[in-house]
Amino acid sequence: MSVSTAAATQTICAPLPVLGRDVTVPLVTGGVVGYAALDYAASAPALQRVWDDVAAYAPYYGSVHRGAGYLSQLSTDLFENARRTVAEFLDCRADDQLVFTRSTTDSLNLLAAALPAGCQVFVFETEHHASLLPWQDARVTYLDAPRTPRQAVATLERALAGRDPHGPALVCVTGASNVTGELWPVRELAAAAHAHGARIVLDAAQLAPHHPVSVRDLDVDWVAFSGHKLYAPFGSGVLAGRADWLRAAEPYLAGGGASRKVTRRQDGGVDVEWHESAARHEAGSPNVIGAYSIASACKALTEAGFGALVAREQHLVEKVRTGLAEVPEVRILSLFGDDAPRVGVISFVVDGWNSSHFAAALSAEYGIGVRDGLFCAHPLVRTLLGSDPQTQGECGAPEAAPGEKSLNAIRVSFGAGTPDEHVDRFVTAVRELVTEGATWTYRTEDGRCVPAV
Repeated sequence: MSVSTAAATQTICAPLPVLGRDVTVPLVTGGVVGYAALDYAASAPALQRVWDDVAAYAPYYGSVHRGAGYLSQLSTDLFENARRTVAEFLDCRADDQLVFTRSTTDSLNLLAAALPAGCQVFVFETEHHASLLPWQDARVTYLDAPRTPRQAVATLERALAGRDPHGPALVCVTGASNVTGELWPVRELAAAAHAHGARIVLDAAQLAPHHPVSVRDLDVDWVAFSGHKLYAPFGSGVLAGRADWLRAAEPYLAGGGASRKVTRRQDGGVDVEWHESAARHEAGSPNVIGAYSIASACKALTEAGFGALVAREQHLVEKVRTGLAEVPEVRILSLFGDDAPRVGVISFVVDGWNSSHFAAALSAEYGIGVRDGLFCAHPLVRTLLGSDPQTQGECGAPEAAPGEKSLNAIRVSFGAGTPDEHVDRFVTAVRELVTEGATWTYRTEDGRCVPAV
């Protein structure tokens, strides 16, 4: 695999302090309990370090780029230093360009808007919608779900061998699945892409929070990720990589900041000279706090040491997988098999339970927050669930499309801020719900399963 797990002998560190670690929530059965946030794959809690850094900067907040005042200059330096910090975190090449965006979705839509004319795009059906859907205006080839990393590489090589060899091409691939947590063979896929004259973009939304990501080592052309999954709030994302396609494309947004010079023409129109730097695609007032929070999170993870963080996460992964394996009614979803390296993202179904009902009971009766549904990766989850029967419990799943039965799964996800107690409570709760059933009654409201009043 392109990204290996930490050695078994690596020291296991304590969880990193995160916001919300002391929050309590009420239970329908009475009393309160400390909230177990096990939905990191959707949005990870902010690191306390990030929050403290942002709070220290907040009084000095000012507009960036072109402001003459001290606070504007300070904020501009902070914004551009954040760009350099994140580039270092990603081990970018010297001539790479790093654009701050709103999210992974925004980053990949930006790249899609910058594709050269006639570009062919190759993407596996297993991708999150953020990396599956932005390419629909291009010549897209959707690849079937592979069942081994080797099959993934072979599938891509066959598809690329049959492409038009004279035009540009792009491969989009995830680093770690947001459904199964499995690591993808990124370096091998990048080598296959380059061997056939194609470029590759890495969706690192689920990889960057759990493993070091090196643009150089993986040899990818671009990488995209979101701050809110990297323990940084405020809605920022990153697209980093080759500058040429970005410089040649029309600005993603037209407006102030993206333009270097604007003049009126005699015919009444305007001529615009656009920036060639990252500013070309950062029109408008940038999210300075969002960019700073990403940089702060990058520093915090680097200083904590990814080796220790990965070792601790693998300890939690084994706890969860071992605990679930002891419940015969539980089936963990996987593309590559039990031995595949993975991050702290695990999806499963429970025989006799609708997943929406099960997730609602975990929340209402145990104070555990997980995710249920198709996880914005509908083709992948449907492939993994296949024709398994979906037993309706007391509470149904969201309505299915006409002619399609209701399919959904449960996802538990965790990371650098997760204490052992949270995963222990989760495993115990799963066992009790399966063997004893829910103690409360539930109903469907607006497509969601909720406790009945």
